[in-house]
Amino acid sequence: MNGIVSFLLFASSFRIIFCSKEDGFSEQLQIKPLANGFISFHFEFTVLTNTTLSSSFDHHYNLFPKTAGQIIDTYNVRELHLSLAQGLWRNEKWGYPVRSSPPGAELWAWFKSNESVDESWANLANSLSGLFCASLNFIDVTNTVTPNLSFRPTGVVNDNEDMDDELVRYATLPRENVCTENLTPWQKLLPCDSKAGLSTLFNAIKLYNAHYHALTLDVEPVCQSYPSCTSTSLRLKQSLSVVFRPMIGSSRKQWTLRTIFDRTLKGSCPLAQTSFIHVDMTNESISDQYSLSPAPTKVSSDGSQKIASYDIANLTAGGSQLNLKFKWNADVVFGRTEPPVLHAHRYIAGYGQEKGGIICMLYNNHPSQWLDVVYMETLPWYIRIYLHTMKIKTEEGFDVKPDILRYIPARDRGRPYLLELMISLPPASVVTFSIQFDRAFLKWTEHPPDANSGYYLSSAIVSAVLPSSNNITAAPHQSLSSVPNAGYFIRLYTEPLSLQLPLPDFSMPYNVICLVCTVIAIAFGSIHNLTTRKLGFEEDKKKESIFTKIKNRIPFLKKTENTEEHEDETKRGLLQAGCGAGGGKKKGD
Repeated sequence: MNGIVSFLLFASSFRIIFCSKEDGFSEQLQIKPLANGFISFHFEFTVLTNTTLSSSFDHHYNLFPKTAGQIIDTYNVRELHLSLAQGLWRNEKWGYPVRSSPPGAELWAWFKSNESVDESWANLANSLSGLFCASLNFIDVTNTVTPNLSFRPTGVVNDNEDMDDELVRYATLPRENVCTENLTPWQKLLPCDSKAGLSTLFNAIKLYNAHYHALTLDVEPVCQSYPSCTSTSLRLKQSLSVVFRPMIGSSRKQWTLRTIFDRTLKGSCPLAQTSFIHVDMTNESISDQYSLSPAPTKVSSDGSQKIASYDIANLTAGGSQLNLKFKWNADVVFGRTEPPVLHAHRYIAGYGQEKGGIICMLYNNHPSQWLDVVYMETLPWYIRIYLHTMKIKTEEGFDVKPDILRYIPARDRGRPYLLELMISLPPASVVTFSIQFDRAFLKWTEHPPDANSGYYLSSAIVSAVLPSSNNITAAPHQSLSSVPNAGYFIRLYTEPLSLQLPLPDFSMPYNVICLVCTVIAIAFGSIHNLTTRKLGFEEDKKKESIFTKIKNRIPFLKKTENTEEHEDETKRGLLQAGCGAGGGKKKGD
């Protein structure tokens, strides 16, 4: 129970951020070499404004984007968290990211009051859909849940505030594709847009060829003063995370900003108070194998991180350009990577299109310490899960009883399933969670156009407090030990799943339409002929020979024939006239 209490206390706490009383903007790029030749680039842009939770913007915007401020004010939003990701972050190989995001789209928000929360949530999703050119308008009651344990406020919470669990809403769209149409409006929220600063490195062709790509936006209240925290301000943080593997397909043992982004850095944003590039050199087994050029402005270490920093404003003064170079000192040999303390793997079990199961394996690699984790599943209503089939077992076959179990059943076409578990993982163990389900039959109009590609189930969420900061990637301005003896909070996402449902024969409507149209055409044609045509006898006409038909079609022959017929008629007339005159004379005699 001590682990449960510590988790709840940490989840309700906030990260200490030092802020100025005036609006400010800062930008930074964090570069971290990962295992097997991968490189992580994490861009972070932060805007701090004087606006507090109890006041509005009063139609005054300095550095805070007006479109985002109007949405927050209109829909009474306290906290807003949005992510659009493509690909999966490999926790077991790359460690933990600065900001975790599941594949597809994820949106969750806290509201200030419980009046019309559902209506505000729907309007918020539609507004963000138009702002970022995403399909967030597909968020509705069928994929929205109200979590209790997994998502607590990340910003500062005053003692007099009542954080009712009914004020939070969470939804995901695992099928959402991320493209340049999302990147363009996202970077337009930056004070310098893409005209100056780190955002000039955004080359869409390069970014969307990465192994992993994530756009995020977080709005939350933070303290202006510490430790009293008598006043708060609103912080908007935009981040872009990409993972490249520049060593693949290249004989060169080096890379630069130009080879990665096809651009160099020409300067910092004029509105930024600070503009830095940080290279994470914490992992000495990797950092000892490469060198940096030019030399960093400073190298700092706080016991948990070793950071090499570059001051962009100083290095690009006088019109010079910064092209950071990363060069390996010797032949690179990538060996086996040590997995982090906690990671998970999830997959679908069973066969056929009637029954199945979901299995998630939770790994605790700590040699001597138990880990308290919160496991959260959100499943659509057409996956009919059975709670009595849920099993949580260790590798040895021992049952693990959850400390807290929260289950909300689904309603057909009304709401999804929500399952939240708080369980304790034994040290150096693998705990397997499994549950059985049936596949429901959908109406033929409810299937998407590409139904044969499968139906995507959103990622499961594992939240925990780790005892150490190993494999945790944090921005340099964030102190990993700001709350003493509280541990290090992480939230990781498993793989999304693709599920096949029973599908109707979509060719049958086409066959029926063709058959019906054929029958109608035959029947209608026959009846129409019988009712509209007039029956009668046709007079016999003298049949013409083929030669006559051809001659009639040739104007010259036809004209000659007409002339001959005219001469014959003239002769015949004269003969008749002569015979008539002679006969009359004899008769007179």
